[in-house]
Amino acid sequence: MRFVDLLVMSMNNLRRRKLRTALTVLGVIIGTASIVVMMSLGIGLRELNKELIESYGSLTAIEVRGDYYGGGDGAEPNFLTDDIIGQIGRMKYVESVYPLLETDVIFMQGKYSTGTTLTGAPREYLEQIPLGQGSLPEREDKELKLIYGNSVIQWFDNGRGGGFWEPGKLPDVDFMGRPMFVIFDTNQYYQSSGDSTAKAPKKYLIETAGVVEGDVTSGGNYAYSVYADIDVLKAQLRRIFRKNPIPGQPTNKKGKAYPYLIYSSCVVNVDKMEHVQEVQEQLLEMGFRAYSSSEWMEQTQKQSMMIQAVLGGIGAISLFVAAIGIANTMMMSIYERTKEIGVIKVLGCDMGVIRNMFLIESGCIGLMGGIVGLGFSYGISIAMNRFQTIGEMMVGQAGDISRIPAWLSLTAVGFAILVGMVAGFFPALRAMKLSPLAAIRNE
Repeated sequence: MRFVDLLVMSMNNLRRRKLRTALTVLGVIIGTASIVVMMSLGIGLRELNKELIESYGSLTAIEVRGDYYGGGDGAEPNFLTDDIIGQIGRMKYVESVYPLLETDVIFMQGKYSTGTTLTGAPREYLEQIPLGQGSLPEREDKELKLIYGNSVIQWFDNGRGGGFWEPGKLPDVDFMGRPMFVIFDTNQYYQSSGDSTAKAPKKYLIETAGVVEGDVTSGGNYAYSVYADIDVLKAQLRRIFRKNPIPGQPTNKKGKAYPYLIYSSCVVNVDKMEHVQEVQEQLLEMGFRAYSSSEWMEQTQKQSMMIQAVLGGIGAISLFVAAIGIANTMMMSIYERTKEIGVIKVLGCDMGVIRNMFLIESGCIGLMGGIVGLGFSYGISIAMNRFQTIGEMMVGQAGDISRIPAWLSLTAVGFAILVGMVAGFFPALRAMKLSPLAAIRNE
């Protein structure tokens, strides 16, 4: 008997028992929908965690910080210099290195001011910063221009409680619309503030290039810093301080400035996430402090996998219950069709055909339940994803909490068919073992 004939016969048998078939299929629908929704929640949590970590930096980037002060045993400080940056850049798996130069400055606009850190970064690093206003300085620009983080404005105050947090409103500071004065010699500034006879430091009018996207409370990886092109900043600092110590830069034991600039940190970009740990270990062996998002990512992924396994197990229980329903339906079908099975055997039909007929029936139940259950799963997923705050409450990252990838859809339908056929296997064996004569005499 051809497969098409078996399929038609099986569908006709299922159609003759519509109510029983519908109830059995309903069990598979509930089981499939349960396991898909549960798995989609686990996948959604894992992806939201990944997106949250990526928002704080690339998963293939390592932050390296130097040692300004040396060890407690009198060891020499481990500085990040141009030579060290070049050495790190030649390491295996390292694609690029972005040195970061930090210096303490005072920003002043009208009656508002704040002391913070100005960070010089390479052009490639600045190009990663999402700007809400303005644009990056031109490559050939030799004048210092600044990029302000979207949350920096909260630190400005007028010295009388006129900042952001005290009155609950933003200071009257306009980065793009009004000029910003910058004091680089912070030591002289604080000295002159406490001593009226001391000479006030020089103020420099520095143009604003742009502001990072987002409002003051939205935060972000670049929200709390002020950035400038590192080469232009170096030239500016050398013009201002010449051989004198630069605020934020370490000095030798005599309090003198080093003949070279020392970077506070650098970002090491690795080619693949799989190589991050190896490169990080090499940097630690060199005596630097090295941090990467991949460490956090690895921990959260393990937790997410455990959650996903638990949720998938809960959904699988529903499908297991549905499998029992399929087995029960097929056993009842055998009892009702005993005489029919006996006639088929007497006519000389192969035992494998009888087995396949029942397996196809149970497989069809699994297929119908799997497809409809998958459709319900998409509907539930869409409804859940309308509430973006769920993800924000659970992992601190807004986004779709339920995600059904293509592989999960195909696996769910295939698994439903497999469960149906496995549930129908033992009833099929029972049908094969029936005695033909006893079956024919059965009423």
